[in-house]
Amino acid sequence: MDTRQLKTLLAIQSRGTFAQAADAVGLTPSAVSQQIHALEDELRVTIFDRSSRPPRITPEGMQVLEMARDILRREEDTKASLRGDQIAGTLMLGSVRSSALNLLPRALVQMRQSYPDLKPNLRVSLSATLIADVAAGRLDAAIVAEHLGIPNSLRWSPFLREPLWLIVPRGLEAGDPIALLNTRPYIRFRSAVPLANLIDTELSRLGVVTNDVAEMDTIGSIVTGVRQGLGISVVPHVALQDPEDMNITRLPFGTPQVNRQIGIVERTAAPRAEIIALLHAVLAQLCGPHGVERPARS
Repeated sequence: MDTRQLKTLLAIQSRGTFAQAADAVGLTPSAVSQQIHALEDELRVTIFDRSSRPPRITPEGMQVLEMARDILRREEDTKASLRGDQIAGTLMLGSVRSSALNLLPRALVQMRQSYPDLKPNLRVSLSATLIADVAAGRLDAAIVAEHLGIPNSLRWSPFLREPLWLIVPRGLEAGDPIALLNTRPYIRFRSAVPLANLIDTELSRLGVVTNDVAEMDTIGSIVTGVRQGLGISVVPHVALQDPEDMNITRLPFGTPQVNRQIGIVERTAAPRAEIIALLHAVLAQLCGPHGVERPARS
């Protein structure tokens, strides 16, 4: 097994056919087929089911594909390390689907401008999946909210600590937050993420019984609903960054005002620790006054 075979395998997966993969790697379709046959013989597995057209990857082939990605990434990172360039190679990064995700593309663009040899690869998923992938080494790091299910083998470092706001549409007279929550139409954030649980827990603690007019699974849609007068709701500070949000009245949510945290989870012995530390610093800087400095390693 050599890396040329693995690169050919990845090309087939990304391009869809042996013929298109051949163009991508500069080989003939026959040579591509020979490489895959040789890889199957060596590993003693069937990577592609050739009874379908185009050939379909098998479950065993998916495992080989995962192995190929890992080997090629390690090769790239090792070459960068031997060159003395620690800020290079591929950074496998995950993120929850959160309003804080708006910050991540800006941070990655900023890092790419400073370190052009760094190649971020981003995957968006649920917190539990991302944490498991970091622990297993499938991801270098992931951006997740404060989470109770982080094992001891991982380290979570917050870069954002922001307040939650009760937001009220323009033209609606602001008053006591609890009175508003008990009487006005309410847009509920319904999602299997820590933020939704944080909001619901505080509503329960305050003894509030909301008059739900809608349930939405993204913070952006909730802000739009409030802006258009559908109801009131609770959102994190980072969700209120557009100029039109200046017309939305904000009142502190919770007694005292509730904050939520977003951070980076990584392995305690992370091989890309230097890059992850730089990413944390960039994200914290983009968060402005709500940014959190990365704690020193003990």
